[in-house]
Amino acid sequence: MISPEFCRTMARYNAWQNRQIQTACAGMTETELRTDRGAFFGSILATLNHLLWGDMIWMSRFDGGPAPRGGIRESPDLCPTFAVWSADRFRMDGRIRQWAGGLHNLDLAGDLVWFSGAAGREVSKPVALCVTHMFNHQTHHRGQVHAMLTAAGQTPGDTDLFLMPEEV
Repeated sequence: MISPEFCRTMARYNAWQNRQIQTACAGMTETELRTDRGAFFGSILATLNHLLWGDMIWMSRFDGGPAPRGGIRESPDLCPTFAVWSADRFRMDGRIRQWAGGLHNLDLAGDLVWFSGAAGREVSKPVALCVTHMFNHQTHHRGQVHAMLTAAGQTPGDTDLFLMPEEV
């Protein structure tokens, strides 16, 4: 289904996109970042927090590292400020890139079994599907943030994968 190289590419893409979003958000006030803009999680910061929370929970399943506190309902409040989010996002992007950098084909085979708070039960799915889901989840919510930033007059930058710089 997917390869380690795909994961490395998507980890680079994730970090590149998050830096662009961070740059676009840097010109906004905390109040603007917390303004309810009608998205699923409401504000830009709440959506960014949920996205970070999602990456943390998936990476805890993939690399055995720390999981975030709370569940999906608490995810919009993960980081109290944009500055805290920025630092945590930087660390998470590094964690994802480090994990992807060490992957082998065998690491993407087999099933992942975990208790899903969202489903309220134990779930077993192919690892490759779960990894693909993590990257898809990132793109989905970054698209929401991109739309909110654009509507707020910011310029979040290109999102096309083929435009990603080689040095990212």
